[in-house]
Amino acid sequence: MNMDKIAKDVGDIQSRLLDHRPIINAEIRYFVREFEEKRGHRESRLLEKLNKMVQDTNEQMLPESLEDINQQLSDVIARLEAANHMAERVQQRELEAQQSTQLQANMECLKDEWADFLKEQQRLKEEVDEEHAKAVGQLSTQYSEKKKDLAKFSPF
Repeated sequence: MNMDKIAKDVGDIQSRLLDHRPIINAEIRYFVREFEEKRGHRESRLLEKLNKMVQDTNEQMLPESLEDINQQLSDVIARLEAANHMAERVQQRELEAQQSTQLQANMECLKDEWADFLKEQQRLKEEVDEEHAKAVGQLSTQYSEKKKDLAKFSPF
């Protein structure tokens, strides 16, 4: 019987030394009980205070904030419209300048073409004048020869 007691005592000692589950479970139950009793009410009061602060903020600050936001949005929209108008004006000026530059380039091109046309006309005029002068020369020569021939045949 002594051996049974010794075996039982060794088993108890072993379970106490190596098996900590009962002690840990007891500590956990103690901690939960303390937390629920002492902190439970404090936490609920804190949550109620926070809830009241949020409701007060929603009732008081939200309308003011919405008014401020609406005013600021109106200002931003007005500024954006002004900036958009300015950008359109700059774009229009740039387009006009570009068209003006293009118009000037076209005018220069037309002036060059006109000058070339006038040169060509002058050249053609000179050719026609030369041909006319040759033709007049030939006709003059022919008429003077005919006059001479006529003078030969005529008795006077």
